[in-house]
Amino acid sequence: MKIIVCLKQVPDTNEVRINQETGTLIRDGVPSIINPDDKNALEEALKMKVEHDSTVTVLSMGPPQAKEALKEALAMGADEAILLSDRAFGGSDTWATATVLAAGIEKINDYDIIMCGRQAIDGDTAQVGPEIAEFLNLPQVTYAKEIKVKEDKAVITRYTETGDYIIETKMPVLLTAIKELNEPRYPTVKGILKAYDPGNDEIKVWGLSDLEIDPTQIGLKGSPTNVYKSFVPTKSKTSEMIEGISGKEKAAVLVGKLSDLKLI
Repeated sequence: MKIIVCLKQVPDTNEVRINQETGTLIRDGVPSIINPDDKNALEEALKMKVEHDSTVTVLSMGPPQAKEALKEALAMGADEAILLSDRAFGGSDTWATATVLAAGIEKINDYDIIMCGRQAIDGDTAQVGPEIAEFLNLPQVTYAKEIKVKEDKAVITRYTETGDYIIETKMPVLLTAIKELNEPRYPTVKGILKAYDPGNDEIKVWGLSDLEIDPTQIGLKGSPTNVYKSFVPTKSKTSEMIEGISGKEKAAVLVGKLSDLKLI
């Protein structure tokens, strides 16, 4: 069985700051990590690698520094890593990103399961995985909290707010993972030494010329949506001392003020 895992390198949102004048993210000095849900997707692929004698290929679209995320994935146990990187991909929204990733998957060509994280913490759209499935004309099951493979079929427990669903589908299939699916492992020492060896760069890099893509469907110009502005909500607090002689009088004043604010 062959598994492809789509990973995204994202800024650690615990450290993200917003430029209040421009409304853009301040990325300077902000550490980057593998998107958490993508790490759950990778962990599940690595578990299936052992259980079903599978191979795991990790695929990412991003700038050259995204290689660091792929190196971590290799250190965790992935067999192969591919980075889709080209200036033409810059500014892509979810549609354009999924277009590029789907083209990369088509170039790989041989797969049984595509694993993605539910959503990325820097965008929270949860759109890229399902869009890849649509572009590749594949069945998809999102919000997977348990996955079992039986011969040429996958049985998925899908989480919803109203209860879980058990879904069976033939492979190939695209699945998106949630954090309840598993607990990602740490890279091994042996894996770290191999993945981060300066003389052993195993990561393939594919650009626009390596993929079959309509250039009008990617990048900023090919994106049907764009982020108008990012901002941190401002919070303000006020306090007021309630006057009164007795507790009963103060309670009556408080009830009146809450009623005026339509809180009761």
